[in-house]
Amino acid sequence: MKKYKQIYFFYFGYGEQDFIPCEYCGNEAVDVHHLDNKGMGGSKSKDYIGNLIGLCRECHNKAHSYVKFNNKLKEIHKSKL
Repeated sequence: MKKYKQIYFFYFGYGEQDFIPCEYCGNEAVDVHHLDNKGMGGSKSKDYIGNLIGLCRECHNKAHSYVKFNNKLKEIHKSKL
């Protein structure tokens, strides 16, 4: 498992087999999204809980396609920390 997923799972107390809800719509989260992009170099400095959000595939795709949606996710995630 990738380090950023471990960080997210540990913070919220999830195991690999747990149902993890999408933080936006509540469907099953299949991805851990970096709210601030890691960039092409894959910077590990972005791997902290304030920058990681669990999302379903549909919401993850929207987050990469729409800046306003990603900004909304930042606000939602901040309220859960």
